[in-house]
Amino acid sequence: MANDDATARLDIAANRTARKYSKRELAARVLWGLATPLFRLTPRPVFWPWRNALLRCFGATIGNRVRISPSAKITMPWNLTIGDDATIGGWARIYAVGPITIGARATISQYSHLCAGGHDPTSPTMELIRPPIVIGEDAWVAADAFIGPDVTVGRGAVVASRAVVFSDVADGVIVSGNPARARLRRELSG
Repeated sequence: MANDDATARLDIAANRTARKYSKRELAARVLWGLATPLFRLTPRPVFWPWRNALLRCFGATIGNRVRISPSAKITMPWNLTIGDDATIGGWARIYAVGPITIGARATISQYSHLCAGGHDPTSPTMELIRPPIVIGEDAWVAADAFIGPDVTVGRGAVVASRAVVFSDVADGVIVSGNPARARLRRELSG
C-alpha cells in the first residue's frame, strides 16, 4: 500500500548533504583509521597496556587492568569509557558514535555489537542520532549479542548469546532471545 503523505517520504538528497560529523570529528576519525593497525597488529596476551594507552591517546577513558582484544573494532574511541578490570573480547564491535560506558569488571564477549548510533526513522532526512549505551558493573554481554542505542544493561545483568536488546535490562536480570526477554534473576552481593 503506497503512502502519499509527503512527510513519510525520505529526502535522500537532504540526508546525503547533511553534516553528520564536525570537521574535528572527521579529522579524528581519519587519524584513528591510520592508527588502527597499531592497535590491531599487536599480540593478544602481552600488549593490553599498549592498546589501552593508544585508546587513551584518542580520548577514551580506560580504567586499570582493562583487557581489549586486538581484533575488537572500536569506532570513535573518544566516546568510550571503560571501568577497571573490564574485558572486550575478540571481534567485538564497539560502535561509539554516541557515548558508550562499560562498567568495572564487565565483560563484552566475542562478536558482540554495541551500537550507540542510528538514524531517526521518523524524520524525512533520517538524521544521525547518538543515544548512549551503558553496561553496568559486573554485567556480561555474551557472544554475538546486540545492544542497541539508548540501552542500559544493569549491574550484574547477563545478556545471553545472540540476544538482541533494544530496551533496558534491570540489575541482575538474565535476558535472552530476539527481542531479548527476562528469563532469570541473579542474586547480587553488595
